[in-house]
Amino acid sequence: MSKSTIQSIRAFEILDSRGRPTLEAHLTLSSGLTAAAQVPSGASTGLSEAHELRDADPARYRGLGVLRAVHNVNAEINAALAGLDPLDQTLIDQTLISLDGTPNKSRLGANAILSASCATARAASLLTGQPLWRYLAGARPAVLPLPMVNILSGGLHAAHAMEFQDFLAIPHAAPSFAEAMRWINSIHHSARLLLEAAGAYFTGVADEGGWGPKLPTNEAALSLLTRAIEHAGLQPGAQVSIALDVASSHFFRDGLYHLQSESRSLTAPEFISLLDHWCRNYPVVSIEDGLDQSAWSDWPALTARLGAQAQIIGDDFLTTNPQRLSRAIAESSANAVLVKMNQIGTLTETFAVIDQARAAGWRAVISARSGETEDSFLTDLAIASGMAQLKVGSITRSERLAKYNRALILEQTASLPHWSAAPALLPPTRPR
Repeated sequence: MSKSTIQSIRAFEILDSRGRPTLEAHLTLSSGLTAAAQVPSGASTGLSEAHELRDADPARYRGLGVLRAVHNVNAEINAALAGLDPLDQTLIDQTLISLDGTPNKSRLGANAILSASCATARAASLLTGQPLWRYLAGARPAVLPLPMVNILSGGLHAAHAMEFQDFLAIPHAAPSFAEAMRWINSIHHSARLLLEAAGAYFTGVADEGGWGPKLPTNEAALSLLTRAIEHAGLQPGAQVSIALDVASSHFFRDGLYHLQSESRSLTAPEFISLLDHWCRNYPVVSIEDGLDQSAWSDWPALTARLGAQAQIIGDDFLTTNPQRLSRAIAESSANAVLVKMNQIGTLTETFAVIDQARAAGWRAVISARSGETEDSFLTDLAIASGMAQLKVGSITRSERLAKYNRALILEQTASLPHWSAAPALLPPTRPR
């Protein structure tokens, strides 16, 4: 046990990138050291996620306030953590889980619990004199991750202008993180020029900073992103590939995938065939939530058909949940998991999912949420995971740039291995 113990923890209601309330927790050690952590919030949420506690008071923030969660930190969590060793993250997180006492952290709120979990880890890194990524990594091989960056958005992130939620660029051949971000900047700018030239109507910048255009079909967005890569002077497939965040649960009803913007509805086999067609005709190497989150019988067929040429990621499908991941591994339902801390609620459980994926030979993508904060904790988590992939959003919002800028600085100061040192953890490449 370290000489310094947790003295107190206090939470505050702050605002996330969508202007909705979330939490910031300040943890103080008996040594006088203090550390803070902010908690993100999602728009596209899976049915199995840990419960985000909201006030449900229509008079404040349309019921989205988090004063109850703040109170839970300041009262029960503060009392339970007082005197505990900040270097024992497992004990801290198990104390929080036991204190809540529900399967989905609904009593205290996963947002309240996560704020305490992350604030403790940051305090421990300060106490040991280590950068956060080094402290979190433990025995894991720290790796500077490959960014997966939002360029075009639809779905819940952009007023449903298109059904698919995100079209992302993966600069896998960039020789450095700095060069990867320069490439992304050029692609993002080129996409805007191409949209303007086509007279595309803009719904505005989406939740995660990508362009939110009104296009005639989802494939039109895929075609435009491919052309934007070329317009930026880069080679689609050979240098920059494409990832799709389908978020299909949001347009799945009555057994069919409804592409309302295209006036058609598809069965699961038909929708898998559509994704297959796009993988063959565009440099698509990553598909997230390609099927509904409850379609357990269909996911193995998607993975069997496309798993060799694309990483098949479960987000709403797996919700950073070890039980769901175990079943998916056993049934070959996917080959990658999206990792979001607030889907499960503690750092210990987050790393358990990361380690579970690694042991199964799966990939893992460390991801932000659409409702983010200026906290750069996620970048350190991605580096510490050693899983070599990071999904943050686009490059036009400060809550996204806080994470990218953290990686840019660490690349120049920490002598971290580049993502190319872990090729087995990256999406497949498909030169064209």
